[in-house]
Amino acid sequence: MTTTRRNAVREALASCEGFRSAQDIYADLRADGSKIGLTTVYRALQALSDSGEVDVLRTAEGEAVYRACRSEEHHHHLVCRSCGHTIEVEGPAVEKWAEAIAAEHGFVNITHTVEVFGTCGDCSRAAT
Repeated sequence: MTTTRRNAVREALASCEGFRSAQDIYADLRADGSKIGLTTVYRALQALSDSGEVDVLRTAEGEAVYRACRSEEHHHHLVCRSCGHTIEVEGPAVEKWAEAIAAEHGFVNITHTVEVFGTCGDCSRAAT
């Protein structure tokens, strides 16, 4: 895959506020005249995820969605189920727990991902 195509996916994500599916990113790029293929979008997203440039999370339906990473530090996400608003949060207690539970079971070189889903204040107020 060319760097140009990866840059196109990177730029498409940078222009979005929330998380987007690969199909949404593909549709946006095609609407802007790009000849990029869906498989190339998936490959670019995987490469950007592997390099830490893109956050990936799984929706309640199990779909992977992507967003340009806003922080270079390890972080977790608080995600609104209604509108998708996402906040990057630190979790020192989670970090300590992950290290302790891994050590207790003899695991090394661990990684983890934590997403907390709920309803944001705006959506909660709008529902009442």
